[in-house]
Amino acid sequence: MSHTAFFYGTLMAPPVLHRVIWASQTPPTPAHASLLHIRPAILHAHQRHKVKHAEYPAILPVDTTSSVRGTLVEGLTDGDIWRLDIFEGSEYQRKRVKVKVLQPKDKGMGEEEGMGDLSQKEEDNVEGDEVEAETYIWIAGAQRLEAEEWDFAEFVREKMRRWVGGEAGETDEGFQEVDDAVAALQDPTGGRGTNGSISRQLNEGGKPESENLKSAV
Repeated sequence: MSHTAFFYGTLMAPPVLHRVIWASQTPPTPAHASLLHIRPAILHAHQRHKVKHAEYPAILPVDTTSSVRGTLVEGLTDGDIWRLDIFEGSEYQRKRVKVKVLQPKDKGMGEEEGMGDLSQKEEDNVEGDEVEAETYIWIAGAQRLEAEEWDFAEFVREKMRRWVGGEAGETDEGFQEVDDAVAALQDPTGGRGTNGSISRQLNEGGKPESENLKSAV
């Protein structure tokens, strides 16, 4: 089964998403990367907050015109979602929402696909198709959130390198829980992890067909 998810925080950064679902900040092969389709999107009637004493954000539904910009990721497998659920932990609950795909007004403008297209101002985008997706809603209490908006650009600039490795004292931030679960269960979903059937096919030079994808998740 293929899943579509809306990410609004650290998982907007491809190295973080890849680290969760593939245990590497880059896709194992170009073929792996081609299995995902990532576009900028917007979620209305929700508000993003900083989580107190943390480097990641949370969102809550609101009865206002507030909206949250993020990325719409299509092509996720059951195995990917299994890993993402572990990564997000008990502070969040995965729920279905409807988001609008964001498109640049100027077709010639460059897009930072997979980065939420944050290089463009809000007024430079137009809303396109509405898509149903899953996202992670904060359920650990509003008292643990700050009123201030979380800054994705700041995260990428100042903190992401420490999250995905490359510096002394790199942070865990949930990756170890995912790694331990995958190692203990040897990827029971048969997904795209190191032990998954899709990875085996790609490593052998094959290209998973849609039927194979269905049987591998």
